[in-house]
Amino acid sequence: MKTVLAIFSSLNGEQGNSSKLANEYLATLEKNSDVVVNRVDLSSLDLPHLSSDEMQSWMTAAEERTTEQQTLAKRSDDIVEAVQQADEIVLAVPMYNFGVPSSLKAYFDRVARAGITFKYTENGPVGLLENKSATVFAARGGIYAGTEFDTQSPFLKHFLGFVGITDVNFVYAEGLAMGEEQAKTAFASASEKIIELSA
Repeated sequence: MKTVLAIFSSLNGEQGNSSKLANEYLATLEKNSDVVVNRVDLSSLDLPHLSSDEMQSWMTAAEERTTEQQTLAKRSDDIVEAVQQADEIVLAVPMYNFGVPSSLKAYFDRVARAGITFKYTENGPVGLLENKSATVFAARGGIYAGTEFDTQSPFLKHFLGFVGITDVNFVYAEGLAMGEEQAKTAFASASEKIIELSA
């Protein structure tokens, strides 16, 4: 059985365009495959920005952590465990001011753990999250893919690759704020890609 971890980062929850795309894909997977889907809405996690105290809790041996450090470390430990158990990571990602939502960055900050999800070697960093794939559903008001304004795609590809996930597919729905016809065309194109990926 395949395990899918679906991470939603839209401020608009289920009504967000990236969420709609990801849910369309997940519904197709659940219909046609033997899968378990674990959904995470980052707005419900309410993760704060990463602090020095929290990072220090990771670097303290588990048996030596204070009660506060145990609580801080558990945030990242739970996130890392969910990612480790997944065969595929699904990311529903709107574009906010040319970047990923800050909630997703806060989540990624808890995924990147030296010695756990990546390690440094004499030849550079090596990702430790092997044999996983990722599918990114990117919804945007304008058209940015392939331009210098698309900072999201390179960042997501680099970060996922850094922790060992190099099999990454992107599904774009762009120009969603550029009129009804453009939005229809964008969703139709994304739906075709979803059918292709879930086949």
